[in-house]
Amino acid sequence: MLHRKPIYELYGPPFMNYDLSHYLKPAEDTAVSFEGRYPRDYLVFPRPDKLPAWHLVGGLDPLAPADLRGDEPSDGYPVLLEDWIDRDGLKCLKVKLRGDDAAWDYSRLMRVGEIALRKDVYWLTADFNCTVTDPAYVNDILDRLHDEHPRIYGMILYVEQPFPYDLERNQIDVHSVSARKPLFMDESAHDWRLIRLGRKLGWSGVALKTCKTQTGALLSLCWAKAHGMALMVQDLTNPMLAQIPHVLLAAHAGTIMGVETNSMQFYPDASLPEEAVHPGL
Repeated sequence: MLHRKPIYELYGPPFMNYDLSHYLKPAEDTAVSFEGRYPRDYLVFPRPDKLPAWHLVGGLDPLAPADLRGDEPSDGYPVLLEDWIDRDGLKCLKVKLRGDDAAWDYSRLMRVGEIALRKDVYWLTADFNCTVTDPAYVNDILDRLHDEHPRIYGMILYVEQPFPYDLERNQIDVHSVSARKPLFMDESAHDWRLIRLGRKLGWSGVALKTCKTQTGALLSLCWAKAHGMALMVQDLTNPMLAQIPHVLLAAHAGTIMGVETNSMQFYPDASLPEEAVHPGL
């Protein structure tokens, strides 16, 4: 407000007193240096003004009429996945999985994938929800999908946080998973030190969240980009004005594909006043 400039134009001199070497340490096996580097060096300018939006397919969400139980809300919003796709023009679907029932997880990916193919959706992600402890669980599902439904396998853009978020207590080697699909840290990505550990264990991408603080997200972004890791910006459901910093981070981060955003699914009416002031957001 003082300088009458957008905040993303101020992440460097003369507005910052220190370069990134004051905050970050590179991995020891690289020639990366943060001397003389600032957050703006890792951001996208000019930012895109349009981003693909990811829709969350929850584990309890009905996919077809046979899944309906009769107690669904009648509030004017879609219930079935195909209706959401038609209403919002969806091209990207995040699929929530259980992580403790391989048959269910495989069937869920296959069913959502078949709908995606039929409805001209481009991309899927698989979110195992931090419940897996053995990489073979994820690998077996991916390999079976590759062999039996190669088109659906090809639509999976990345796999999200299958393993416990506490990396220090659960130092699982995940190189075998990231050899199949990009493997993104989510709950573990709030601290660049954990990202450094994750890279050593085989994680290949980082999912940022503004709810983990803007500073934490920026430092994680810079460390990850400097070390060749891919980025995504994901949601903890950002309604109303919270949507603005959320999509601004995604626009400047250079994500693998758009931004995850689900407040219009979970409580869309909450943001109606902001929608009127910020049309299109």
